Amino acid sequence: MADYESLHRQCRTLESLFDTKLTSYSRLASTITRNQDDIEAGGSRERWKDVEGEIEDLLEKLRETNDELLALSNNPDTPPSQSMSRAIQRHGEVYQDYAKELRRTKTNVQHALDKVNLLSGVRNDIEAYKSSAADSLLAERGRIDSSHSMTDQVLDQAYETRAEFSRQSMSLASINTRMTGVISTIPGINNLLSMIKSRRRRDSIILGILIGGCLLLLISYMSR
Repeated sequence: MADYESLHRQCRTLESLFDTKLTSYSRLASTITRNQDDIEAGGSRERWKDVEGEIEDLLEKLRETNDELLALSNNPDTPPSQSMSRAIQRHGEVYQDYAKELRRTKTNVQHALDKVNLLSGVRNDIEAYKSSAADSLLAERGRIDSSHSMTDQVLDQAYETRAEFSRQSMSLASINTRMTGVISTIPGINNLLSMIKSRRRRDSIILGILIGGCLLLLISYMSR
């Protein structure tokens, strides 16, 4: 019966370890839900997988030990006592309960992880939208500032053009004034020119008379 005692103790040890690990595993769901952090960034997924792997290993060892106890109880050479049979049956029931509890806890943990991941995704989408909206506002502000700058440049050019027109207008007014002064002196110039022309005409007549007289004298001298 030493084999039975060894397997019995091993089952109780495995059941105790399994219960402790399952409790820690169950707490992960509430911890993950409370923190609501990024599962990948926080390393919770790795811890969850590690604990889950340890629990599954313990459950598998517990199943193997129960199978050995069941095989021992079915051995006709060493039939177990009534108390041993009840203990072996009880170990089998505990194993079945633990297997069901592990499946239920795994489902709860997975739901918690899915919920946190969903919330994290929504939060990331909101942050991305806010960042995109802020970038759009900054870009729009940049375009408005650029438009204002172009408007200022156009206004500056308009003011400069108006000032140039004003300077040109003053210059034209000055030229007009000088032209008026020149025109006002033209009548005197015209009189002077008329006097010069009259004198030239008189000199031409006198010169013509002199030449005519000389020709007449020459002709009369030659006719003799």
